[in-house]
Amino acid sequence: MAAPKTTEGVLGTAAPRREGRAKVTGTARYAAEHTPPACAYAWPVAASVARGRVSAVDDSAALALPGALAVLTHENAPRLGEPEDATLHLLQSPRVPHRGWYVALAVAETLETAREMARTVRVTYDEEPHDVVLEPGHPRLYHPEWANGGNPGDRETGDFDRAWEAAPHRIDVTYTLSPLHNHPMEPHSATAVWEGGHLTAYDSSQGATPVAELLAHMYGLDQRQVTVVAEHVGGGFGSKGTPRAPVVLASMAARHTGRPVKVALPRRHLPFVVGHRAPTIQRMRLGARDDGTLTALHHDVVTHTSTVTEFVEQAAVPSRVMYGAEGLRTGHRVAALDVPSPSWMRAPGEAPGMYALECAMDELACTLEMDPVELRLRNIPDREPDSGKPFSSHGLAACLREGARRFGWERRDPRPATRREGDLLLGTGMASATYPVLVAPSTASAQAQGDGTYHVRINATDIGTGARTVLAQVAADALGVGLDAVRIDVGSSDLPHAPLAGGSSGTASWGWAVHKACRELRESGGTVVTVDTTPDVEAQQEYARHAFGAVFVEVGVDVVTGEVRVRRMLGVYATGRILNARTARSQFVGGMTMGLGMALTEHSSMDAALGGFVEKDLAGYHVPANLDVPDIDVHWIEEHDPHLNPVGGKGIGEIGIVGTPAAIANAVHHATGRRLRELPLTPDRVGQDLAGAAG
Repeated sequence: MAAPKTTEGVLGTAAPRREGRAKVTGTARYAAEHTPPACAYAWPVAASVARGRVSAVDDSAALALPGALAVLTHENAPRLGEPEDATLHLLQSPRVPHRGWYVALAVAETLETAREMARTVRVTYDEEPHDVVLEPGHPRLYHPEWANGGNPGDRETGDFDRAWEAAPHRIDVTYTLSPLHNHPMEPHSATAVWEGGHLTAYDSSQGATPVAELLAHMYGLDQRQVTVVAEHVGGGFGSKGTPRAPVVLASMAARHTGRPVKVALPRRHLPFVVGHRAPTIQRMRLGARDDGTLTALHHDVVTHTSTVTEFVEQAAVPSRVMYGAEGLRTGHRVAALDVPSPSWMRAPGEAPGMYALECAMDELACTLEMDPVELRLRNIPDREPDSGKPFSSHGLAACLREGARRFGWERRDPRPATRREGDLLLGTGMASATYPVLVAPSTASAQAQGDGTYHVRINATDIGTGARTVLAQVAADALGVGLDAVRIDVGSSDLPHAPLAGGSSGTASWGWAVHKACRELRESGGTVVTVDTTPDVEAQQEYARHAFGAVFVEVGVDVVTGEVRVRRMLGVYATGRILNARTARSQFVGGMTMGLGMALTEHSSMDAALGGFVEKDLAGYHVPANLDVPDIDVHWIEEHDPHLNPVGGKGIGEIGIVGTPAAIANAVHHATGRRLRELPLTPDRVGQDLAGAAG
């Protein structure tokens, strides 16, 4: 084995993406770009009623079309084992739990024929009354015992009622957010092939292993009989964090027809079948002393789930982390409605929850006539308020001070509605951000090739974050070689097992395994090493691990049109060791941009009469475009945390979105003197409020 060439500074440098050339030249293949020989195409048929049962399906016209192969319904589709996620138990029952639920699947020789077949399938329903509107006093609200198998729905530490009554300063306010939808550039798609009892699926997913496990269970196979490939994924934002309908439909159609089958969902289907961020109605009660220190904090969340599977938007959870109080009460109440099932969306819980908490903190600062930055500095706890655990590290104060310095916060006039440029009212605002540090066990292998190069294998998933590049840097650093000496394979369930890309946990989880494998290979002098970090993860000491940040924003509000424009935005973050400065900046900017959309443009509305989401595409659901995004400035605090993992990173994919909506909303208040408590701050909403104030 050739002696490795030592290279300094591999980890932490701004190495370019390894897959960049393949993506810009079109050689990187996504799930829908795998076309096996004799591949057929399928197009799903969505329910046109809000609730009921399928009573009849007439597919005669569809099957009469040239090139038609099959129409699958609950009457003839392959029988599937029941999955834990009932949204995937497709075409197994006549039940229609919500509008947009798939009731049939047309399969044909060409995509065009499959789409025309789906259009001609006639489905008859026995309709039932539906309920899709979330209200704070909904009669079917209940308290979930455990939210998504994790945090409990309700928690209380100390005596909130007593602390609330004794507080000399109190605010009691409610914030409302509409449903939000993930809209990755690559719509959800899958291509499935059955060969000799082995199922291969090319899937647009944030984790190939969970998909392989699901398919093996549903078809009664040994997991070695299933291979799922997710080599290149065009974004997910959580919507691809669990298996989705295309891979189930494609595999069913392929088994039924004996042909490879491809399913690529049209964007107009996504709001109904791949999850959404559920709407929230959040009541915040803050009590404080004269010096601004909190005595009481109550965060009550009302949200919806579906009748298919329970998913709770855990918006109250960040209030268990951020600030200390003698009495801390947090809880969730949920109504199961006839709506598509909500699911993960970037920073689930933290993004909407920190919007409410940080806006409430701004309102408290105004009540106390105290600087918002100073108020937060005075309330940083020594230990995690909910658990009592010590923090592994806590960089919020450093982020607040550095952000204030870089933004020029000291020049801010605290009085609202005092700066004007023509028709524009100008204002500045800020908010804190946090996201938990999550790490899961992973396996990885490292092999010396005998020529000074190394081959690393791990079933990580690169959803556009630069995971390939960063993991190669981790490997090169541990091996003591140059980056070009490392080849890395990711994105297949046949590779050593690793968790999905979600919860900002990917690099920390995968990187630990890669680092361990490469370090052991280097120290042993052997040719191949495979490691499992399960015992390492389970042996972690009892610390509360969180990333923190601070966001500062300047806005201009047009008093004529009500339009809000962000003029400049600064984010400062403490997220452990930054492993690649280039990809890290991209992640922070992307998160802040998504937070801008959450604050100003993105929303979905439910049609109470028809039971479906109104905004079904990017023409109706407005994600930020180039002109909406200012020159975003991003910095980070170099933070050494000895209680994380050998790589030292905390995860950065989600914290960028967390504080941004509140910072923008607080800046709008500072600009106008008007407090709007419902997002997004669209021109009609802002303009109407300003007109009402003027009147």
